[in-house]
Amino acid sequence: MKVTDKIEITNEDNMALMSRYEDNYFDLAIVDPPYGIKRDGHKGTICKNKKHNWKQHEFRDWDKSTPTKEYFDELFRVSKNQIVWGANYFVEFLNRGSAGWVFWYKGQQGLTMSDGEIAYSSFNKATRMVNINRCFIAKNGGSIHPTQKPLKLYEFLLINYAKEGDKILDTHLGSGSIAIACHNLGYELTACELDKEYYNASIKRIKDHISQQRLF
Repeated sequence: MKVTDKIEITNEDNMALMSRYEDNYFDLAIVDPPYGIKRDGHKGTICKNKKHNWKQHEFRDWDKSTPTKEYFDELFRVSKNQIVWGANYFVEFLNRGSAGWVFWYKGQQGLTMSDGEIAYSSFNKATRMVNINRCFIAKNGGSIHPTQKPLKLYEFLLINYAKEGDKILDTHLGSGSIAIACHNLGYELTACELDKEYYNASIKRIKDHISQQRLF
């Protein structure tokens, strides 16, 4: 689906999507694959501060394993640079000599999950930490995915690692935060999401955001 003239999102397997593109077609891939830690749902309280409206999500069994070597081979084929969340779970597939990794510090607000996450970066830059509290995800369209990341986190990545005119790829769209960030900053995005329910929810979230912008 062509959401805007610069954002195209499909409901399909990421290997099918990537197979259609030539080598190095995308300037930057920013991806958040399954970590294989069974965090595809919630039980109990995620954020003790109820004003943040972090809701529960049923388990859907998509986080039981990590992507294969074939996935990473294809990702590195179609993109010139990559940022890969959950890097500590995919070390064997990544370039360990890369210096510019990113650490997202989520803060300590009664979270049952880790205080932070690590992203691999193919850029030869200094390692960076970004401090964005995870409990504030609900400020930008609510929580529609159990591993949703904040809009501001993707804006940080685009501002610091992408350049004007870059073509961005996301192989695991999830909540659609990256699509909203790309729209806000004017980047071209190609993305896919395999789960039909997440796909529909993310499309609605993105369209609602764009419509709200037009009102103001």
